[in-house]
Amino acid sequence: MRSVWKHTMQRVLGLRRSARHKVLPFLAILFAYLPAIAFIGILALIPADAERARDLAPTYSQYYGFVTAAIALFIVFSAPEALCPDRRNRSMSLYLASPLTRVTYLVAKALAVFSVLCLVTVGPLLLLLVGYVLQSNGPDGPLGVLAQLARILGAGAAVAGFGTAFALALASLTDRKGLATGGALIVLFGTHIVGGVMAFVLNLSNAAIMLSLFVAPFEVAGRILDAPNGATAATSTPNAVVFLAGLAWTALFSVLVYARYASLQVTR
Repeated sequence: MRSVWKHTMQRVLGLRRSARHKVLPFLAILFAYLPAIAFIGILALIPADAERARDLAPTYSQYYGFVTAAIALFIVFSAPEALCPDRRNRSMSLYLASPLTRVTYLVAKALAVFSVLCLVTVGPLLLLLVGYVLQSNGPDGPLGVLAQLARILGAGAAVAGFGTAFALALASLTDRKGLATGGALIVLFGTHIVGGVMAFVLNLSNAAIMLSLFVAPFEVAGRILDAPNGATAATSTPNAVVFLAGLAWTALFSVLVYARYASLQVTR
């Protein structure tokens, strides 16, 4: 499992491969960290107008609004590399000839994608926390810093877990990375349109926005980071409903991956 985890991380990041395979993952990582660097720089370079600089600096939950595209880019274009090549190259039989089972194989793959996604869901917020603390814009006291650190880790893990389940679910349906990427884009935009129409056009309920896969994971992260004021779109929706919706999406995608590989025919 450790070997599969390591190899999959390298493949997703394009390591030990040609330069063109490294462009998208490293661009996504760069775009995720640039806003944090910029906001920390604003706080450091405008000490004479510190109050105004602090007003410009986002909260931790608001920061996700600046990097949603980078995270989505990573999930849609890079994460399918974890599963598609193994079936396309017919190397599944080699994995299963080892002590790996289908379950441990999937767990190793999921941990690899989760680990890489944490680079863009947890890392930038940790950098932001360090910068805010150094510029006296962070939590007060050691306990406040530890509490905020725990919230950052929880929120980042929630988004990374959701992204991992979603990416692997789409990749489990095809052995072609291009089809997995196209399908992921269609599902993301399709659910976003449906959720937006139901919530804001038909005025059914703000909770309907949780049908949007663009919104659901970041709504959960917002509630963890700035509860009870962490809402982004589902303003009047209780925290319990938001968390259950996020958990339901993640569980649905996880079950889909397991069901797909449990029935997958492998020639030894």
